[in-house]
Amino acid sequence: MMKSFENMQSFGKDGMEAYVASATAMTKGLQTIAGEMAEFSRKSFETGTAAVEKTISAKSIDKALEVQQGAAKEASEAYMAEMTKLGELYTNVAKEAYKPFEASVAQFTKAAGK
Repeated sequence: MMKSFENMQSFGKDGMEAYVASATAMTKGLQTIAGEMAEFSRKSFETGTAAVEKTISAKSIDKALEVQQGAAKEASEAYMAEMTKLGELYTNVAKEAYKPFEASVAQFTKAAGK
């Protein structure tokens, strides 16, 4: 009985350590994502402002439409690239957050099977 209690206590301790490591990985990952999103927002604002300035300074409506269409295409491509990058970041965050639990789950599964 005492050995079983010690094993459960050890699993509890390991679980808490895994939780702390997971929370740390999640926090770091979300900070990275927030920084990436802030940088993308800044770049998008600058690009949008430049496009508006070019559109306003265009000599003809045709030129203004051309500038606007080019800016819209660039913005769309940049958005899709950023969403792909964010998807990869979220996937990596989830993987890193789960890693600390892998060993605990394997150890518990092995012990529970005995």
